Amino acid sequence: MHDATDDALGNIYFPAEYFVGYNASKAAFIKDAVLEGVKSKVVILSHFNLLLAAWLIKKINPNTKIILIAHGIEVWDKLNYRQTKMLHNCDRVISVSSFTKNKIMQLHNLPEEKCKVLNNCIDPFLAKPAFKIKSNVLLKRYGIAKDDIVLLTLTRLSLKDRYKGYAYVLKALSEIVKTKTNVKYILAGSYEATEKKYIETLIEEYSIKNNVVITGFIAEAELADHFSLADIYVMPSIKEGFGIVFVEAMYYGIPVIAANADGSTDALLQGKLGLLTNPESANEVIVAINKMLHNYKEHLPNQKLLMDNFGYTAYKNKLEALINF
Repeated sequence: MHDATDDALGNIYFPAEYFVGYNASKAAFIKDAVLEGVKSKVVILSHFNLLLAAWLIKKINPNTKIILIAHGIEVWDKLNYRQTKMLHNCDRVISVSSFTKNKIMQLHNLPEEKCKVLNNCIDPFLAKPAFKIKSNVLLKRYGIAKDDIVLLTLTRLSLKDRYKGYAYVLKALSEIVKTKTNVKYILAGSYEATEKKYIETLIEEYSIKNNVVITGFIAEAELADHFSLADIYVMPSIKEGFGIVFVEAMYYGIPVIAANADGSTDALLQGKLGLLTNPESANEVIVAINKMLHNYKEHLPNQKLLMDNFGYTAYKNKLEALINF
């Protein structure tokens, strides 16, 4: 709806012959979506905000099946009457995690037979991993030695994204470096100036200035190298609809620590692919990090298990089964 048709040129995800952009013209977008939808057997909504078009389609052609993909926080709160009515209008709601599925059933009174789960998958175009080959360019850029232990969190740093839990990791780090001085924590991603100042205040308070790197924006071309630089990916978030970044980290062979309170549990297969911890306990984060460092090889992600559950081929097969009903 917000893109231009030319935006698809050279886009590996949306070939130009299948893509139409509407330059933020909501009316034109909904009109064409409805006209196309009423001729279709199945309409898949990639987001909750597209329910209006689907409701109109269903009114005109009740035989069109409407499938909504639910990601997370957009369906975690109570809805108004109109939104609830449009949600119940769907023939199937596919959630990206069991956590989100359960939220939908509890909050919006949808029957279980209408609610299914389809976890997100690893991007099929993601750069292939070079296991444990640390980029000399990044080591030099961030002042990290080859034998340093690197913790990584990849996220936008802002007040509204503070739920990612990096403040708890900083607090945990202040204790860990008392016995392991060569542990470094990389906070990678763009940031708001006010949030960066808040983080720097915590760093000063915890006396860990020499152990933390705030990178700022990471170009996509350098994403794989940043993952490969890390020894442990840690992000005790409390509002992940799924947490695709955990799966990406494991794809690059990095042990993962996540929270036990949201969709992250699906990304870690309820603990089979990593450690789950209380997201608001720095002590539990400390225990999890030390546990991994004590027996590192034991916590390396099982690549076969990862791909069997989150590979692109597995995703396509699951999706096909869910839309043919």
